[in-house]
Amino acid sequence: MSQNQLDQKSQAWSALFSEPMSELVQRYTSSVSFDQRLWRADIQGSLAHAAMLAAQGIISRDDLAAIERGMAQIAREIESGGFEWKLALEDVHLNIEARLTQLAGDAGKRLHTGRSRNDQVATDVRLWLRGEIDAIAALLAQLQRALVDIADQHAETVMPGFTHLQVAQPVSFGHHMLAYVEMFARDAQRLADVRRRVNQLPLGAAALAGTSYPLDREMVARALEMVDEDGCAAICQNSLDAVSDRDFAIEFTAAASLCMVHVSRLSEELILWMSQNFGFIQLADRFTTGSSIMPQKKNPDVPELARGKTGRVVGHLVGLLTLMKGQPLAYNKDNQEDKEPLFDTVDTLKDTLRIFAEMVGGITVQPGAMERAALKGYATATDLADYLVKKGLPFRDAHETVAHAVKTATALQVDLAQLPLVELKRFNPAIGQDVYEVLSLRGSLNARRLLGGTAPDQVRAQVARHRQRLG
Repeated sequence: MSQNQLDQKSQAWSALFSEPMSELVQRYTSSVSFDQRLWRADIQGSLAHAAMLAAQGIISRDDLAAIERGMAQIAREIESGGFEWKLALEDVHLNIEARLTQLAGDAGKRLHTGRSRNDQVATDVRLWLRGEIDAIAALLAQLQRALVDIADQHAETVMPGFTHLQVAQPVSFGHHMLAYVEMFARDAQRLADVRRRVNQLPLGAAALAGTSYPLDREMVARALEMVDEDGCAAICQNSLDAVSDRDFAIEFTAAASLCMVHVSRLSEELILWMSQNFGFIQLADRFTTGSSIMPQKKNPDVPELARGKTGRVVGHLVGLLTLMKGQPLAYNKDNQEDKEPLFDTVDTLKDTLRIFAEMVGGITVQPGAMERAALKGYATATDLADYLVKKGLPFRDAHETVAHAVKTATALQVDLAQLPLVELKRFNPAIGQDVYEVLSLRGSLNARRLLGGTAPDQVRAQVARHRQRLG
């Protein structure tokens, strides 16, 4: 008998079958090549399950000790690269169980009492994802701090604010950066909310109907730190739902997709700002590449690739939704397909956040280019309209009056602030010398002191708020 056939005989279901699985089917159905990353969660869940079985008198204390020794040995083997992952054993769970049985004998065989791979894998994925969410939250905080730092440095740097990619009004570059801090702060909030629903225990649901063994699910939940805000054990309440639910994976991928959309929007602006037509910023050389044919090129490859990877993550969300849409209760083999998109989403998001936090910290701002751009497009036209309103003119009339002033300035190819006072008075006699402060970029910026506005003192107040929030 070949080693492959021996490995198949060790499978939990093999006694029913009269012929071995074909190698083609093995390759097609096996998940061990990618789900082995769950090994820590698998061991963690198994140890909590074993301790509970012993506490309930379902297995002996000697069995528990043998299981704990065996799992410690397996962990060392995996960490050192000495563990042999076998395709014939399908997945991470059966590979670990088979090795445990080699090390612990019958105690290893007793470990699976009261559980199924269905509730086992659901628990493992939740434990693994919970840890990844915590890591992503830390990276989001790191990126926000980098954005807050650059906002603090450029609270008074004037740039054009755009709508429809047309110059609209002057804004502080620091204010612009803080807009992304708000986005990423919401992403962190969403992930914290997702984590609550990830952090629930499926173990005890067994294959689909629960089990006749007197399991203490609350003990397992507490051992795995699966508790809610009130400190109560967070346990999946319906066995059918517990083994078949993948809402938590879909919800995480949705939150990750939205986070990547925010990254993509920032990427698009960095790409535009770095182009010669804008010249607002420079990215550090280590985040750019050159051209194989054009020696003058410095390409923003990192933002471009992040923009592209956003489509990849959004595609994983669509794939997971499609995966689940036609499944009857309870567990189906389809659910094996949840892992690769989930794993890749986590990897892509973590890598992107890590590199963006470093890249943002290395941005060189060109204030002169920003200010020159803000002088184009009559960015202070709204300020002139507001000035006239404060002089008693209804806003709609002020809007029309300023439109005529802009038309004249356009014909003369000058800015509104360059029109002589006598010319401005032609549009409304209430206009006085003080209008030139209103028409200046910094006058426009400083005037917007309302909470959430772009005035430098407001930017600094928001910087202080974010620093306190982020710690």
